[in-house]
Amino acid sequence: MLPPLTSGAQPPSQLLRKFAAYPRQHELAVTLREIGRVERTLFIVDWMLDADMQRRANTGLNKGEAHHALKNALHIARQGEIRDRSSEGQHYRMPGLNLLAAIVVYWNTAHLGGAVGQRKHAGPTVEPELLAHISPLGWARILLTGEYRWPKRR
Repeated sequence: MLPPLTSGAQPPSQLLRKFAAYPRQHELAVTLREIGRVERTLFIVDWMLDADMQRRANTGLNKGEAHHALKNALHIARQGEIRDRSSEGQHYRMPGLNLLAAIVVYWNTAHLGGAVGQRKHAGPTVEPELLAHISPLGWARILLTGEYRWPKRR
């Protein structure tokens, strides 16, 4: 239950929804909309002038896209679609897909860590700047099709 408007603790989305329900434009709603436009304009100016901000955002987008591509690769049995009509079936498939993606990321992280450790003991160390560009989201070395058997725990 949301707190009443008079309590002073109201989420912005709820406040804007109430203003949108008014038949006429409320002065506060118009003012808040204009402040939002000014904020957006200032952000766009900052974005255009700050190449580092653009690079960080692009890096984050690339990580998200790589994670999405991994999930698509794992979910090939039905061409990447969840066709269960029941919400219960969908709720079972999505955590399973997330678990498989987490297993791949864990496996890759463990093996990348082992490779870095071997490299440190073998001679030249790995530059930390280079490690920042390594992602555990790859699946080229992992057999994605086939039969998997896990022993049952007793």
